Amino acid sequence: MKTTSTRTARRASALGPGLVVLGAVLALVAFLSITQGSRSIGLGEVLAALGSMHGDGTITSTVTLDLRVPRTLLGVLVGAALGVAGAVLQGVTRNPLADAGIMGVNAGAAAFVVLAVTVLGVRGVGVSVWFAFAGAIVAIVLVYAVASMGREGATPVKLALAGAAATAGFGSVTTGIVMTNIDALNELRFWQVGSLAGRYAPVLLGVAPFLVVALVVALGFGRALNGLALGEDTARGLGLRVARTRAAAFVVVAVLAGAATAACGPIVFVGLVVPHVARFLCGPDYRWVLPYSMLLGPVVLLLADVLGRVAGAPGELQVGVVLGVLGAPAFIGIVRRGRLSEV
Repeated sequence: MKTTSTRTARRASALGPGLVVLGAVLALVAFLSITQGSRSIGLGEVLAALGSMHGDGTITSTVTLDLRVPRTLLGVLVGAALGVAGAVLQGVTRNPLADAGIMGVNAGAAAFVVLAVTVLGVRGVGVSVWFAFAGAIVAIVLVYAVASMGREGATPVKLALAGAAATAGFGSVTTGIVMTNIDALNELRFWQVGSLAGRYAPVLLGVAPFLVVALVVALGFGRALNGLALGEDTARGLGLRVARTRAAAFVVVAVLAGAATAACGPIVFVGLVVPHVARFLCGPDYRWVLPYSMLLGPVVLLLADVLGRVAGAPGELQVGVVLGVLGAPAFIGIVRRGRLSEV
């Protein structure tokens, strides 16, 4: 017992500073997100704008307080949500390719939001987020049910195939609705790609409570995911209620992915790549993988967003496009170098 406690203390002393470093990197990236873009803003101007509660009426103050600060805070929350959702999904399914995008969760949430907007006339993220949750849950249940058919059960390969099929199906529904409705196409074309652009304070306030609560709950899954990594029989022997744990994990993933999708559209690759990078940095212990993923996710998302603004100036490239271009080769590079972590 003493030896185990000593090892835990040593590991915490080694990995704890890593979280501090990642926190500092995130703060730097957030600063870049506020200051860099088609219009660069100096540090003094940012501090002056932040020092005035309601701004001073200048263009710089308006851009800083009304546009870039809410956009950056939303990027932090959405990036953290997608990173943690991917880590939880990979742990609970024991599938290193699991991700809210690949498993059809984002596509399901997007399809339900598009249906709500075009068919029911829903407006406002406060209402559409509930449809996103419903779509995410339907997608998770559908994928897991299809993958569970057969003697072997829900193997990683079957989960990936079922997720790909669900993504294609929900994506076809979304595309069909949008392409036959010009008003919906104009309203949702940037959202459907995945973007932080135009996401102001109401959107941030609409999803922040869901994301914060779900992130706190998700961080408590570390020990349970470690048990599932040993296999279902071993996990049961350790006293873990496997079915209940999986159900709770899927609900948390649905909230994280659903709220993120409702706010910014279906953003891919963050939840796929980030957990692998986290495991490379801190090892397979999910008590560390989850917080590392929570910090790495927004770093990746905000960097992609800043790159899209700078490269596309005076316009911008949507963050979903940038991540699609950079995410695929990055993941291939991880696989080729043998860094595809076991879960």
